[in-house]
Amino acid sequence: MEVLALVVSLALLAFTFALITYKRSGRGSQLPPGSFGWPILGETIEFLFGKPEKFVADRMNKYSPDIFKTKILGENTAVICGANGHKFIFTNEQRYFTVFRPHSTQRLFRSNENKAPDAPPPPPTKNSEEIKSVKQQGFLKPEALKRYLPKMDSITHQLLQTNWAGKSVVLVHPTAKLATLTLASQFFLGINNPDRISRLVDLFDKVTLGLHCTVLNFPGTTYRRGQTAAAAIRKELQIVIQEKKQAMASGAPMQDILSHLIVATDPSGKTVPEAEIADKIMGLLTAGYSTVATTITFFMKYVGLNPKIYKKIRAEQMEIAASKKPGELLEWEDLDKMKYTWNVVCETMRIVPPLQGTFREVLTEFTYAGYTVPKGWKVYWTVSSTNMNPKYFRDPETFDPSRYDEGEAPLPYSYAPFGGGPRMCPGKEYARLAILAFVHNAAKNYKWEVVDPYEKVEGDMMPEPQNGLPIRLHQQQ
Repeated sequence: MEVLALVVSLALLAFTFALITYKRSGRGSQLPPGSFGWPILGETIEFLFGKPEKFVADRMNKYSPDIFKTKILGENTAVICGANGHKFIFTNEQRYFTVFRPHSTQRLFRSNENKAPDAPPPPPTKNSEEIKSVKQQGFLKPEALKRYLPKMDSITHQLLQTNWAGKSVVLVHPTAKLATLTLASQFFLGINNPDRISRLVDLFDKVTLGLHCTVLNFPGTTYRRGQTAAAAIRKELQIVIQEKKQAMASGAPMQDILSHLIVATDPSGKTVPEAEIADKIMGLLTAGYSTVATTITFFMKYVGLNPKIYKKIRAEQMEIAASKKPGELLEWEDLDKMKYTWNVVCETMRIVPPLQGTFREVLTEFTYAGYTVPKGWKVYWTVSSTNMNPKYFRDPETFDPSRYDEGEAPLPYSYAPFGGGPRMCPGKEYARLAILAFVHNAAKNYKWEVVDPYEKVEGDMMPEPQNGLPIRLHQQQ
C-alpha cells in the first residue's frame, strides 16, 4: 500500500507540475500554429543557418500567412508577418511590447568588470535611457547631421583616393567596412586614426557575427570569438576615453557623442562610469557599421551589373558636382537632388536587407489574427514577410528602382528597412548620409563592373559576398 500511495503521490505531483507549465506557456489558449522544434534547440539551427527569408516563407506557407510560433535562441517566439503584422507591431509598441535583445547580444554589450562570467546582464537604468534620448538621438537628428555632411564627403573622398586610385581591380566590401567604421569613429568618437580603425575592423566583424548566435562559451565558437573581440574593443575604447578626457581638459571642443557622454550626469550629479560609456559607444559603432557597409556593398554590386542604372546615377551625381565650386563639399540641399540614387539604395535594401529583423518581448497577453500570444513570449519582426512577396512588390526578384517613383510608392507598412513606429531606427538619417556620400564619390570618379556576377553570398543574418565583391574600375574624368 505504501508503494501504491507513493506512486499515486508522484503521479499527482507530475500532473500538477504539467498543468502549471501548460498554463504558464499559454497552451490553455489558442496559440499560433507552428512548431517549437527540437527540445532545447527549438528551430534555432534552421533560423540561423538557413536563409531567414526561406525560414519565414516556408512557415507562412505551411501554417499561416499572418502569424506562426517557433522557438529560436531559447525563446518561445511568435513571428508576425505581412504589412498588417508590421502595422500591428509598430502601432502597439509599449502597449504590448518592450525591447528584447538575444542573450548573446546582451552579454556582448555589457562590461565584464567585476561580474561573474555567466552573470545576467543588468537592466537598463533610467540614466541610460536619458542619455540615449537626450544625447544620442539629438546627435542623430537632421539639424545635427547637417553640419557633419561636408566632413563625411571629405573623409569618403580621401579614403577612396587612398584605396582605389590607380587600381584596376578592388574589393568593395573591405573598402565599405573601412569607410563606414571611419565615418562612425569620426562622428561618435571624434577620431580619424586610419591605423587604429583598420585594427578595429576585424574585431567589429567578429562582434557582428556574435550578435545572433547560441551562447556556447568555449574556444572556436562564434559567441566566444565575439566575446573576445568585444573585450578587445572595450579596452581600446577605454584608451580613447582617456585621450578624450585629456583633450577636453586642454580645452578641446565637444563636437562628438563621446564628449557628451563623458560629461553627462544622472540626477544625483554622478557621471557615467567609463566601462558603461565604452559599452554604449561600442553599441553605437556596431549599429552604424555592418548595416551601412552591407548596403554600400550590394548597391555597388547591382549598379555594376546594370549599366543603364549606373548611367542615371552618374548623371545625377555629376549634375551636383557641376554646381560646386572647386573644393566645395556636399551640403544638405544636395541630398534632395539624389532622388534616383536613393531609389536605387532603397531597392538594394529590399533585395538584400542589411538587417533581417528585431525581437520584442510581450508585456501583456494579446490576440492577433485569432491567436493568443502569451506574456513573456518574444515576437520577431522581420522584413522577409513582405520584401520578396509578390502581394506587395511586382516581380519581386527583379531589381527595379522605378518601383519607388512618385505615385508608385510601396503600400503602407510593406516596406520598412528601418523598422517603424516609436522604435524606428534612430540612425536612419545618419545611414542615408553615409551611403550617399560614398556613392557620390564613387560614381563621380569611377565606372565599375562586377568581376564575378555569381559570387556566393555568405551569412544569413548579415549577408556578405564570399570574396569581398571584386570590381573592375575605370577612372572617370
